[in-house]
Amino acid sequence: MSSGRKVDATSWFREPGRGRYARHERERRFLVRPSVPTGLATRLIEDRYLEGTSLRLRRVTSDGRAVHKLTQKVRTSHDDPAEVLITNLYLSAEEHQRLAALPGHVIAKTRTVVATTTHEFVVDDFQGQLQGLRLAEVEVDDLAAPLDLPDWVGAEVTHDDRYSGGSLAALDPGGLDALLDPR
Repeated sequence: MSSGRKVDATSWFREPGRGRYARHERERRFLVRPSVPTGLATRLIEDRYLEGTSLRLRRVTSDGRAVHKLTQKVRTSHDDPAEVLITNLYLSAEEHQRLAALPGHVIAKTRTVVATTTHEFVVDDFQGQLQGLRLAEVEVDDLAAPLDLPDWVGAEVTHDDRYSGGSLAALDPGGLDALLDPR
């Protein structure tokens, strides 16, 4: 029985982040001022960035339910965290637990969705050694296009690798002060 899809038997080789399951993700990131409005859909996110890889293990918890994912993020430009090719694989709790035994750096944050008249931002309130750091992210089609920003959005840190998840997870104790004042 044929699915109607043409198969190219010579096109089997793929590099990480390539292929039909990877999608582009373009995010702009901003520091958040204390005046952020109340949002919706608050979730706890626990990320483990697996050492020596481009893989992130994630558990998202809300209302007593959890979703587990293994994500690969491959940057389109090595030095810029703003655009990646992302591939997600959903896991069972047992699979997540097994992979969580691998060495990695962990961060935890509370994520809230805040809708404006033009976009949906997610606001992350970090926990643990990153307590006090608040970042807003918004997915965009074009990183250079003008963006109508609400007044609670502070300095843009989109292209600053120090604010990428993997860098935040591996941050040395005491490194938070430099992130809160990005001058």
